[in-house]
Amino acid sequence: MPTSQKPKLLSGGNPQIAKGEGDAPVQAYIEAMPDWKRDIGRQLDALIVRSVPGVRKAVKWNSPFYGVEGQGWFVSYHCFNKYVKVTFFRGTSLEPMPPGESKTAETRYLDIREDGIPDEKQLASWLKQAAAIPGWDGGSPSAGGKAM
Repeated sequence: MPTSQKPKLLSGGNPQIAKGEGDAPVQAYIEAMPDWKRDIGRQLDALIVRSVPGVRKAVKWNSPFYGVEGQGWFVSYHCFNKYVKVTFFRGTSLEPMPPGESKTAETRYLDIREDGIPDEKQLASWLKQAAAIPGWDGGSPSAGGKAM
């Protein structure tokens, strides 16, 4: 991507990427992630694709979203200054629950810092579990959405 067309980095270093469906906007987001976060984005994307064959991808609200057709979105991630926040939309249904609590009743978070994914095997398990249950329908993330 030419320098003149590099995406703007928003607060916390999160890339501003136009919303879109499919792999191309997700890859554009990952390539625009700053510094060490780009490697985390590549690892997350590869792990999600390996864990959930046929996963559906999109960029919404300047974040990559992953879902199962007809079932909704199950995970997303977003850049912050010191970590990449992985969001499990139905995280309270996962065993064990991801560690980060949310103001939204069912949502749980995992923060990944510069030293990398802390437990790839556990993350893969959460991804498989999350993909197997009804996901989030795509309404406004702050509104909570409803299961599809």
